[in-house]
Amino acid sequence: MNALPPGTILQLMYVAERLDRLKPGCFIEIGAGNGEITHLLLSRGWSGMIYEFDVQTAERLEQRFSNEIAAGRLALFNADYINSEIKDVDLVISSMVMEHLSDEDEALYMLKSLANLKKRDGTLIGIVPAGPHYWGIEDDIAGHFRRYTPERIDTITRLHGWSLQHVQGLTFPVSNLLLPFSNYLVSTQEGAKVKLSKLEQTKESGRRKVKFKTTFPSFFSLILNRRTMYPLHVLQKTLGPRNRSLVLYFEAKPGVRACGLR
Repeated sequence: MNALPPGTILQLMYVAERLDRLKPGCFIEIGAGNGEITHLLLSRGWSGMIYEFDVQTAERLEQRFSNEIAAGRLALFNADYINSEIKDVDLVISSMVMEHLSDEDEALYMLKSLANLKKRDGTLIGIVPAGPHYWGIEDDIAGHFRRYTPERIDTITRLHGWSLQHVQGLTFPVSNLLLPFSNYLVSTQEGAKVKLSKLEQTKESGRRKVKFKTTFPSFFSLILNRRTMYPLHVLQKTLGPRNRSLVLYFEAKPGVRACGLR
């Protein structure tokens, strides 16, 4: 079993709990990366489609989910989500995608997602890097335009016809404590990527291989797993300060009254 990074495990644990609140239906995932969220959705009875911009990442996802694609539970499009056709779905979800969009494309992303969900009164879920004051080498090499604040999420949802339902800080304090070590690993192993264009940086962001940050020896799964990380999951839910966390999770719905930022 492959070992996942601690921050990824904590994010997946939180997403799993939030998905349990929703009735399984049809989803769109944008920028699926290594497919961990896709696997989570499929394991909970969802079916849907992936939009993946990078060819190599799309090929890897096609191999991983070949059985689900053959069974008709999953469709994979190597295409730009913003320019795709409108689909009527129950969920649009992305993780570490919106920060790669220019301000104009971010607005188009929100409008496209609204159109895809409006008929079914569906849910938009986003996971984004947080805290502009945490900007560092990883943002420089990964093609980021911004790190998010709760205020920006509130603004972009309201401006584009959404009602923000829920915002939560994730991976606190684990990612905060590991940030200096993380920056060192990225600087030494990926520092040359600062010379790439934002487009190339974005393409490569879904297939990064940074030893002891994005990839770990398999035996690390003995200590990096959902069971051992559960106390830290409880901690991120209990603390999870939106202004100090390195990751923000949010949910929004098309044009309904807000339930408050719980």
